[in-house]
Amino acid sequence: MIKRIVIVILGVFLLTGFAGCSWGKEVNKLEKIGLLVPDTISDQVWGTKGYKGMLKIQDEYGAEIFYKENINSQALAERAVEEFYHKGVNVVFGHGNEYADYFNKLASDYPDMHFVSFNGNANEKNTTSLKFEAHAMGFFGGMTAAHSSKTGTIGIVATYRWQPEVKGFVEGAKFERKNIRVEIEYVENWDDSDKALQLLDKVTAKGADVVYPAGDGYNVPVIERLKAKDLHAIGYVSNQSDLGEETVLTSTVQHVDKLYLLVADQFVKGKLKSGNLHFDFADGVISLSPFSPEVDEDFTNEIKGYIDQYIETGKLPNK
Repeated sequence: MIKRIVIVILGVFLLTGFAGCSWGKEVNKLEKIGLLVPDTISDQVWGTKGYKGMLKIQDEYGAEIFYKENINSQALAERAVEEFYHKGVNVVFGHGNEYADYFNKLASDYPDMHFVSFNGNANEKNTTSLKFEAHAMGFFGGMTAAHSSKTGTIGIVATYRWQPEVKGFVEGAKFERKNIRVEIEYVENWDDSDKALQLLDKVTAKGADVVYPAGDGYNVPVIERLKAKDLHAIGYVSNQSDLGEETVLTSTVQHVDKLYLLVADQFVKGKLKSGNLHFDFADGVISLSPFSPEVDEDFTNEIKGYIDQYIETGKLPNK
């Protein structure tokens, strides 16, 4: 009789323990999620990547997704968030750096919602801002450009001077080839394709035969023009080899969809921190895309070794 009681108690203990373990794995429910984009989810670049991230979360958790396009002011953000709230959304992604400020101002009114933005400064307890550490991806892109250049001059058509991938690109180029010339021009706008093309003509006129268009609103037309000129590009943010394997030597890819899913996993497990979070190669959300056949195999093996080293140690090869 005593043995039977002990077995029953032990069974109850084990069941309770297993239930506790299961509960520990999933703390928060993720049934409805919202997305705000400043332009459209159909741009085939940044906005589309955000929407694909939402679809990944939907596939993984069966969450219902809602999105609002052209949300580009505080008033529009507040109206959209209120609508999401009434629909039962508990996680809102703002797909851009402007949303950090929007969310900081309205987060306290929605304590049961968590607000996620990009490249901003999140300072409320239920706000998080995500940042891709872009320096290293630029470094390896610069190495590839310098190695592949036949003229000894490469170019960058960037958006703003503060972009860490620009500095990284120059450092990587100089590491690979000390005497390489790097011509840099700044568009000062993420979406001004006309100006980007004018600046492209400027850098190619100076002899640049490999160019890094570091702006996802204009990189496609820039690459198309490079293709027409029989020159080369380093793709930006997405794998852009579909624009021409012989033109695009590799791309510095930010896997926004994977980052969205990573954030959702952390939220569900109760591990999503507030404040500003940083992500890099080691997190599996930044990579170089497969190399063009135009890039020799010895170099691709070498740079893959450097990337593995960076993932393991956090140190670039010039450190």
